[in-house]
Amino acid sequence: MTTPHPLAGLKVLEIGHSIAAPYAAFIMGEMGADIIKLENPGSGDYARGWGPPFSAGTSTIFQAMNRGKRAITADLKDPAQRDRVRRLIIEEMDVVLHNLKPGALDKLGLGAESLLAEKPSLIFCNLGAFGSVGPLKDLPGYDPLMQAFGGLMSMLGEDGRPPVRVSVSIMDLATGMWSALGILAAHIERQCTGIGGVIDTSLFETSCAWMGIPLASYLASGILPARAGSGVREIVPYQAYPTSDGYIMVASGNDSLFQRLCQAIGRPDLGADPRYQKNAGRVENRAELIGQLCGTFAADTVDAWMPKLAAVGVPAGPVQTLDQVANHPQTKAVGMIQTSPDGTTQTVGLPISFNGTRPQYRSLAPALGKNNALLDGDATTP
Repeated sequence: MTTPHPLAGLKVLEIGHSIAAPYAAFIMGEMGADIIKLENPGSGDYARGWGPPFSAGTSTIFQAMNRGKRAITADLKDPAQRDRVRRLIIEEMDVVLHNLKPGALDKLGLGAESLLAEKPSLIFCNLGAFGSVGPLKDLPGYDPLMQAFGGLMSMLGEDGRPPVRVSVSIMDLATGMWSALGILAAHIERQCTGIGGVIDTSLFETSCAWMGIPLASYLASGILPARAGSGVREIVPYQAYPTSDGYIMVASGNDSLFQRLCQAIGRPDLGADPRYQKNAGRVENRAELIGQLCGTFAADTVDAWMPKLAAVGVPAGPVQTLDQVANHPQTKAVGMIQTSPDGTTQTVGLPISFNGTRPQYRSLAPALGKNNALLDGDATTP
């Protein structure tokens, strides 16, 4: 592999909006796939208006999810425009990816069964809300709903306080990742067989997968997990602690790390206490131990504690705000924040490098319908 674009030559039609499907296409596009984004000719993808802030004429959210793509518009209810889209799929596309309502494309004659009958090599990915079967399969769904319905919100925050959600669209983004993974697996198989197929995934299935460890624990014990704030029920100490000027996250994931932690913070008495020498005992006596550690960490600053913990190899770090993340030397060193070629917009790149090279920011997100010449057979439209 000599290029950070191993998917060069793969052609994907994204009939997507909001976050999940656009992010799946973004992943493949950053790896070199040619992404054609199909939108309605009115407002286009809802996310174009999700601001402020705005960058290069659209919301920054839209820029972050849709850079490097080409864009076409078509009213799929219009038979002539729909036929042009179908011709583009049959003649040019390797993959169709969508997150429209279940059955929407089938009613228009652009569903998987119809398209694969004419083009068996096509890979067709349905990215839905609740899944392709079951009593809820026809219902819509957004990320916060799935964080709630899938059980994640029942575990976030602290007992006695209202539920909270992960503030980023974690279920949308993760479902986009699963979609890209499924498409690429089908692409590998197609290289051997010449046959495509249908990929099904959903926000709800992703929420179940993300809750795999808590669900397995519940199925084994019958006990619902208590909310643990920044901590983890099965490992202690493994959470954020208040210091005199901020919070520090400390992850003592085994007995050896706990002993080193006790030495580093000047509390060898905790390490010698038989209640705390094994993780099971620390979990059982969580409240008492965490109370002791909170009192100790509160006596000094984050910057004072960090070198002491680093010196003995205890994983730890400050709870940073986004400005601190963006400006941290490590962020700059790995090059995750990238600038558009025209210098107007910064977004986050793909968290993968190929032979030491991360895929670069090739172009801004496209203007609505910028590449409509593709529907007239001009596949070279830049």
